Amino acid sequence: MGVRLEIPEGLRWTERVPAGRAWLAALPDRVAECVDGWGLRLSGPPFPSAFASLAMPAELPDGTRAVLKLQYPDPDSEHEATALARWAGDGAVRLLAHDPARRALLVERCDPGTPLHAVAADEALGVVAGLLPRLWRPAGAPFTPLAEEAAGWREQLPVAWARLNRPFERRLLDTALGRLAELVDTQGEQVLVNQDLHAGNILRAGREPWLVIDPKPLAGEREFGVVAIVRGQELGHSPVAVRRRLDRLTAELDLDRERVLGWAVGHTLAWSMAEDVVFANQVETARWLAGLG
Repeated sequence: MGVRLEIPEGLRWTERVPAGRAWLAALPDRVAECVDGWGLRLSGPPFPSAFASLAMPAELPDGTRAVLKLQYPDPDSEHEATALARWAGDGAVRLLAHDPARRALLVERCDPGTPLHAVAADEALGVVAGLLPRLWRPAGAPFTPLAEEAAGWREQLPVAWARLNRPFERRLLDTALGRLAELVDTQGEQVLVNQDLHAGNILRAGREPWLVIDPKPLAGEREFGVVAIVRGQELGHSPVAVRRRLDRLTAELDLDRERVLGWAVGHTLAWSMAEDVVFANQVETARWLAGLG
């Protein structure tokens, strides 16, 4: 029998789509099966900030504090467990167990778990610059190539733009499509990059000062690896703040600024539209990056 669950507000979007409703209906049984199979004790309600998974504090039979995570079955997080296993706790949370059939992960819990955006932006960027080189491991299969993912963005962007009634100017769309076309076939060494490494997915911990959680991994060049921090609003949402992140991270990590900028324009716009919503802050950031606003 399934357990009674509280669904965080951030996951309520799943109620609006058939696949989401089916996932929600199956969750209580899947949680109960993981609790029984791994001998867990759930120790609190789900974490409220989750958007693409149900994440709950749990304890193992020996008292180890952990997080039970049931992923929404989207392709972006398909290889999260593989990425965590590849990092083996070096700069990221440790993977304790994985059930692929249920899209369930058991991971190390960060204590106290304070997000990186709670500290000053300059300090936060220093943390990011220290973590990223440790996470950029040589990568190939099974991780989706950035080139393949970018081809999908180029195909989907005009479709989503038309479906959502042209929510921004055609010039911005064309700029993003052009940038992506220029970058795909000229990449450098393929390493493990994370397209969702924003300042809410880096938490203060005890084993290390800061650990990365919730990766959405790809195999791509290093220049793509800083895009989520550059475009994310957690460390400030203004043209000045965005440019400061771009300039500092490209300088400290010896990255090609123009390539980072191009990837940031394309990725930010690609992630600015969902099934039935436009994220206005992301569109605004894409304009700043593209020099159009």
